[in-house]
Amino acid sequence: MFHHTHPYKPYIPENATKLIVGTLPPPRFTKRQLKEGDVDFCYGSRDGLLWIVLDNIFGLDLKFENTDDAVNQRKEFLEERGIGICDMVESSRRKKIDASDLGMQEVELRNMIDILKENPKIDTLLFTGGNSKNGPEYFFRKHLKEIDSEIRLKVISNEVPRVHQFILDGRLIKTVSLTAPSGSANRAIGSMELYKQLKHKDKDFNTIDFRILQYKEWF
Repeated sequence: MFHHTHPYKPYIPENATKLIVGTLPPPRFTKRQLKEGDVDFCYGSRDGLLWIVLDNIFGLDLKFENTDDAVNQRKEFLEERGIGICDMVESSRRKKIDASDLGMQEVELRNMIDILKENPKIDTLLFTGGNSKNGPEYFFRKHLKEIDSEIRLKVISNEVPRVHQFILDGRLIKTVSLTAPSGSANRAIGSMELYKQLKHKDKDFNTIDFRILQYKEWF
């Protein structure tokens, strides 16, 4: 089985108040076999949409290429906005070498609670996906049960994106389960009533526009 290890350490600026939380980059990042258009950094896959959405929201004029300039652009943005990135998964095993969350087995999770304790300014976790099996919210819930069964996620909103909050050492932390910035989530977006309404008003409205509207509120 392929040992899919996370190629990047958490990137958390000292001023970070928000933390982007996903699972694992595609296996080619672990194998160091990047494709043209990939960026050698978190969420750097040319097939991913996170940086495309953020580029649209903030007008960053990002480069989408395997260069130091492209990486530095993203780091500068994160530092300026006080945003960190720390995925839930440290490693997993895969029978099939692909990027599907469901394909992950023997998953080793990062200790997110310790990471939050080490970064006391963080008050919001931005999950790049929900509570479906092997998604970032799913793994965070599993982590809470294993680390501290006393911590409970309290529902604030069950509308997409779902919002919860919890208390850690007297500190209130909010979690937001954003629609995943991957092509595989487009079908789910297409079935949402809100998306259908917006699409009806504007035939050119698409799934990236939908994410832009959603992410803009939380970033």
